[in-house]
Amino acid sequence: MYRSILHCDLNNFYASVETVMNPQLKGKAIAVCGSMQERHGIVLAKSEKAKKCGVKTGDTIWQAQQKCHDIIIVPPHFDEYVKYGKAAREIYYNYTDMIEPFGLDECWLDVSASTSLFGSDYEIAYKIKERIKKELGITISVGVSFNKIFAKLGSDLKKPDGITVIRKSNFKEKIWRLPVGDLLFVGRSTQRTLEKYGIRTIGQLAMTSPELLASLFGKNGYALWRSANGYENSAVSDFFYKPEVKSIGRGLTLTQDLETDREVQLVLFSLSNNVSRHLREEGFAAGGVQITVKSNDLKYVQFQEKLPFITQNAREIADKSYSLYLERYDKVLPVRALTVRAIDLFNESTAQQLNMFFDIGLHQKRECIEKAVLEINRHYGKGTVIQACLMGDLHLPTGKTDEVLLPSSRFR
Repeated sequence: MYRSILHCDLNNFYASVETVMNPQLKGKAIAVCGSMQERHGIVLAKSEKAKKCGVKTGDTIWQAQQKCHDIIIVPPHFDEYVKYGKAAREIYYNYTDMIEPFGLDECWLDVSASTSLFGSDYEIAYKIKERIKKELGITISVGVSFNKIFAKLGSDLKKPDGITVIRKSNFKEKIWRLPVGDLLFVGRSTQRTLEKYGIRTIGQLAMTSPELLASLFGKNGYALWRSANGYENSAVSDFFYKPEVKSIGRGLTLTQDLETDREVQLVLFSLSNNVSRHLREEGFAAGGVQITVKSNDLKYVQFQEKLPFITQNAREIADKSYSLYLERYDKVLPVRALTVRAIDLFNESTAQQLNMFFDIGLHQKRECIEKAVLEINRHYGKGTVIQACLMGDLHLPTGKTDEVLLPSSRFR
């Protein structure tokens, strides 16, 4: 059976939402950037005019200003982006329940079963594109194809506000001449390796021996070969699919480098509180802890260790995080960013064998205290009760920190 897959990509998403919120920005060169004061001063998104000036996502603010002298810098409004992303998915849901997000601004849609109701896959793509423009005030590019890889590639070929159709009958003519880096999952490192072997286009990748690719990239080599030849056939998840969560973490870049162990300890405790809360919301307990430490030279290291007893408790997660930091981190340079992640997740009700060296009585007391604090904050508002040690200046950014849920791969 021929599949009809759409990939919908909201154009210059953050910047487009900003122009809807402030129409005076329409048609101008704008860049949505993080806060320089909180050391997130890079370009998160840019308008079409800024893109034509050479501004790229990831540029620092000063680089963007050098490339485009009249560029307007605006702060991000993530709550608005989430609202618009959800509104777009509600429009998609009018045409299919097979919707798989790929980030906040991109989704795959399987409309194979919808064509008898709404017309051809191209007609559905056109209807969605026009509704997004009319109802949300932003534009979208849509790729139409027979698999997810080529649909994604199609949405990148005609921006903004375009539709590209790639069929089984013509995909070789349409995409085999394109640079191999245009193919999904061919990153810079993979592209450099391929180019060393003279593989510069998607067509050259398709005609390369899969055994050679496997020798270079392992099983991913076979996946690249299948993608280039149009054999990729992973399913689009349905709208209510919830991926299996592999870990839950919280990370942030500090407003000021941390110089002392005590400063690090308090930040780890603050992060652990958030990880603990999220574990409880998701119904998981951590079997281990991982920390990521980024020094002020922008290099980072990761350390992890199993826990003696699965837990949701913030204090226990924080204690393990801090002991990992003390025992493993060399402390030569100040700390710029920290992440705490709960790993080896179990269902919170999982039975386990007690360790004779683990103080179960202390664990139960900590749980009683933490649950009481959580209940008070739930009833009277977040922050009604907080630990005294977290009331000082911990050099935390005022905005939302990076929340990390790592699911299993949805490419099956």
